Amino acid sequence: MTAAANGAAGGFERSYGYAPEGVWAAPGRVNLIGEYTDVNEGHVLPIALPHCTRVAAAARTDGVLRLRSREAPGGAAELSPAALVPGAVPGWAAYPAGVAWALREAGLPVGGADVYVESDVPAGAGLSSSAALEVATALALTELHGAVCERPALARLAQRAENAFVGVPCGVMDQMASACCTAGHALHLDTRDLALRQVPFDLAARGLRLLVVDTRVRHALADGAYAARRAGCEAAARALGVRALRDVPYGRLGDALGGLGDVSLRPLVRHVVTEGERVREVVALLAAGEPRKAGPLLTAGHASLRDDFAVSCPELDLAVAVANEAGALGARMTGAGFGGSALALVEEGAADAVGEAVTAAFAAAGHRPPRVFAAVAGDGARRVLRGEG
Repeated sequence: MTAAANGAAGGFERSYGYAPEGVWAAPGRVNLIGEYTDVNEGHVLPIALPHCTRVAAAARTDGVLRLRSREAPGGAAELSPAALVPGAVPGWAAYPAGVAWALREAGLPVGGADVYVESDVPAGAGLSSSAALEVATALALTELHGAVCERPALARLAQRAENAFVGVPCGVMDQMASACCTAGHALHLDTRDLALRQVPFDLAARGLRLLVVDTRVRHALADGAYAARRAGCEAAARALGVRALRDVPYGRLGDALGGLGDVSLRPLVRHVVTEGERVREVVALLAAGEPRKAGPLLTAGHASLRDDFAVSCPELDLAVAVANEAGALGARMTGAGFGGSALALVEEGAADAVGEAVTAAFAAAGHRPPRVFAAVAGDGARRVLRGEG
C-alpha cells in the first residue's frame, strides 16, 4: 500500500504543484451472499478487497473543490461545495462532488479541497468502485476539515451521495463494506439498523481460496434495470403489507407468494426471501468453521438471481457453470448483475485449474478474456499516508 499511496501523492503533486496533506484509501468489495437484500432492508455478507481507490487531498481555504483523476485525464473539475445541487455535475466527478454535498447537507463543516484520485478497483465489474471512491473521498474531506463522523454514518452519507446526487438507487451495503470491513473477516450487516458483526473468514487457514472472475462485461446501474428491480420489490412489500421484503418470514414464503395478485412480483419476492435465508445459513457455517459447506448455497444464490431476479447474463452464467464443472465447491454472480463479476469457492489446489477452465471456456465462446484473481478479506477505509501539509 505504501508504494501505491506514494504514487497517489506524486500524482497530486504533479497535478497541483504542491504536496497533499495525506492519502486516504477505501477498498472495493465482493459480496459472498445476500444480493439485492440490502435494498430490501435485509442482511448481507461482503468482504473488502485488496483493490482500493486512493484519494490524495489537501484542504483549501477559499471554498473551492478541485477534482482530478488518473483514470479520467483532462483538466480539473472546479466546483463550489456551497453551490452543489443534485444532477449538476456530469461524469465521474459527480461521485466525489456528491459526497461533499451530502456531508454539507448533514451539517458537517466540510469546505474546499484539492483532490486527486487513483484506483485499481475495476470499474463496472460489480466490485463497488463507486462506493470506494465515495468512502475514500468522505474520509479525506472529514479528516481534512476536522469533522467527526462515525463509520456507519459516513457510509450512509456516501450512499446518499450516490442515491440523491448521482441518481443511482443503490443500497448501503457497498459503502458499509468499504468503510467498515476488517481483514480476515466477512461483514455480516443488517442493512436496516446497520448492526454489524465481523465473521471470521480466513480461507487460507482452511486450504481454500475465493476466486473472482471479472467477466469484463460492464454494467451501468443508472440505465433503469436496477431501479426497476428495486421498485418491484417495494411494490411487493406494499402489496404484502410489510415495511420491506426482509419482513416476510422464510417459513411463510408460500403464503406470501399466493397472496400476491401481481404474479410478476412473485419471483422478486421469492429471491429476496430465500436469499435472506441463504445469508443466515452461510453466516452460521462460517461461524462454525465450516466454509466448505457454503458452496452449494452460493450456487443456489446464482440460480435465484438468474431465474427469479433475472439479473445475470451469458458470461456470468458461463463462469459459474464452468467453475462448478471444474471442481469449485460453489459459485455465483456477485454485485448487481447485468455483467460484472462472479465468484467461486475452491480448494486451494484446484484454483489454477478452475481459473484456466473458465478462461478457456470464454475463449471458446468468443467472449473477451476474463480477469481471474484471488480475493483475500482486507481492511476497510483508512488513511494510508500522512503528508507534510
